[in-house]
Amino acid sequence: MTLLQNASHDDRSNAAPDGHEVMRRLDDLARFSSDQGALTRLFLTPEHRQAIGQVEAWMKEAGLATHVDDIGNLVGRSEGGGEGLPTLLLGSHIDTVRNAGKYDGNLGVVAAIQAIRRLRAEGIELPFAIEVLAFGDEEGVRFPVTLNGSRAVAGRFDPAVLEVCDSDGVSLRRALTQFGLDPAGIPGIRRDPAGILGYVEVHIEQGPVLEERDLPVGVVTAISGASRFTITIDGVAGHAGTVPMNLRRDACAAAAEMILAVERVASMRRDVVATVGRIAIAPSAVNVIASRAEFSLDLRSPSDEARHAAVRDLKRAFEAIAAYRNVSSTIVAFYEEDAAVCSPAIVAALEKSVAARGVAPLRLPSGAGHDGLAIANLCPFGMLFMRCAGGISHNPAEAVEAADVQMAVDVLVDFLRTASPETFRT
Repeated sequence: MTLLQNASHDDRSNAAPDGHEVMRRLDDLARFSSDQGALTRLFLTPEHRQAIGQVEAWMKEAGLATHVDDIGNLVGRSEGGGEGLPTLLLGSHIDTVRNAGKYDGNLGVVAAIQAIRRLRAEGIELPFAIEVLAFGDEEGVRFPVTLNGSRAVAGRFDPAVLEVCDSDGVSLRRALTQFGLDPAGIPGIRRDPAGILGYVEVHIEQGPVLEERDLPVGVVTAISGASRFTITIDGVAGHAGTVPMNLRRDACAAAAEMILAVERVASMRRDVVATVGRIAIAPSAVNVIASRAEFSLDLRSPSDEARHAAVRDLKRAFEAIAAYRNVSSTIVAFYEEDAAVCSPAIVAALEKSVAARGVAPLRLPSGAGHDGLAIANLCPFGMLFMRCAGGISHNPAEAVEAADVQMAVDVLVDFLRTASPETFRT
């Protein structure tokens, strides 16, 4: 079995025809990678171009008219049952992290195409147009800026980002031009909010909640906002054997106490999670008391109020710890993103479609960022999460079951069948 195979993918079963078809296509899509035996597909690379070609073929087979816009998004459009109808956006992203799994992002694109394919086979004309969007740069791996494709669609693309360079010194402007795109055309990608009903995305959960609840799908309530900081603590270096414990100004010990405070403060608030993912100690010698410690803090919540309150609590805790241990500390913010709340109307409609499939609807927030963060500036949005094994993502071990994929497609088809323009206005 290779890294790009999924042991749960059993093509011999007909119990979940859409699920198996989507998984087969995701296997095909995983071939377009810069790494042998693993999946790495970055923005505006030859592998991205190959993926666009494959997904475009599937879009056309489903009856969608296609084009690639000037930020590298692949767009497939169906006009619905008439001319001049408002548009519902579906989709996700087809770029990956390095050494990725097959389902993050890509599942949402292929599942949307499969849903359109089914509706077309059944002869159903919708009372709105549909665009399936395959965003090219959600992950922000090649260039250190995320959501470029969806920001352009929402009219929130920052032209200054065109001068940002990748690790080889290639600017985004140059990469777009080399890909055959025109950076000057990016402002024209923006959709007119008056003509857009909303945006709906199917995505693996990337967490363990659905699996723990034994549910195939869940309805997202919000995409969490995030605050990121660097905390620096300055103490005094000293000899490990000669400075008494009560006279030490140990930056490492202060950092350890602050990190425990992070865990304590986050645990006290139901909708807050906090992570210290990086720490550095200086001079980092076995027989020297640390003179400096530095650590990162990533704090997220679907409630901006709860997140800001947790930040205030942590700042007070850090100040108290620094004073008690006779060290100095600074906290510097380097990233801030507000939460994006899903449309109550779309949440309710998705819940109704989930219940119609015999599944108890579960509401849950998304702790990870998604294209909906950008699209929320354009129109109402909603997301359907799907169970993934162990909650594992951004990892070759990412795995899903065909039956769960089938359920996600069924829910999306039911949602599209029963929705009307009024659905998105209530």
